[in-house]
Amino acid sequence: MFRRQARLLPVLPAVLLLLVFLAGPVLWAFHASFTNAALTGRNARNPGWIGFDNYARLLSDPMLPLSLGLTVLFVGGSAILGQNLLGLTLAVLMRRARRPVAAVVGTAVVAAWVLPEIVAAFAAYAYFSRDGTLNQLLGGLGFGQTNWLYSFPMVAILLANIWRGTAFSMLVYRAALNDIPGEVTEAALMDGAGGWQRLAFITIPMIRGSIATNLMLITLQTLAVFTLIWVMTAGGPANASTTLPVMAYLEAFKFGDIGYGTAVASVLILIGVVFGAAYVRLLREGKP
Repeated sequence: MFRRQARLLPVLPAVLLLLVFLAGPVLWAFHASFTNAALTGRNARNPGWIGFDNYARLLSDPMLPLSLGLTVLFVGGSAILGQNLLGLTLAVLMRRARRPVAAVVGTAVVAAWVLPEIVAAFAAYAYFSRDGTLNQLLGGLGFGQTNWLYSFPMVAILLANIWRGTAFSMLVYRAALNDIPGEVTEAALMDGAGGWQRLAFITIPMIRGSIATNLMLITLQTLAVFTLIWVMTAGGPANASTTLPVMAYLEAFKFGDIGYGTAVASVLILIGVVFGAAYVRLLREGKP
């Protein structure tokens, strides 16, 4: 018994740090969501307990289904489909490409990922703005200019997040592909399997654990994206790009209703927990 407890001692500092810096803020957020805490005024000094009033108000708020739908679109389009599929495609192509080509492509993709988030957000804003790079390129080709951030805000944000986050998926899949034994691929070639057949029946089944892990990480990361959206559109125009993180920020810090804002944030936390639990179950089912 003592020996088993001694083996747990090295992880005790990590557990304490998680409790202080992760569990602590989460518990505070849930507690604040049951109060009328405010950014200014009397409720800022002495917030009172109001029970489920914030959640009842949230369920009747027309902004909730809009923000929830935009969040699902943002996560599904830019992470699950965009980053995941593009990262896998790049990893497969780079494995077959010559080393100089793979190095150049890998450097170009990773460059967007290593940029600080605020820098990447301003770069994306400059690219999609009315007088930005995209319209300059389209104008040079004879096409008319479009205010992408006003007319198609979610399209611009989706593409920007795919651009910034694909590198992570690419690196995960490159590492997974390198772990596939060469003799397995050679045996498939000798049996006459084509490229698509090898990908569908050999490569993907052998890296399904990496796929599940990557999906879990990029989903949770994309759920929490705020800076990119705020810099590019600030949730506009007319709430057309107001995802749940943006809605929580607006309610808490623009309108000063901390209790209601943390209720929105609590819903976001619960959604993340559901996604995480689903992916963990998928990982366990994928084990031999």
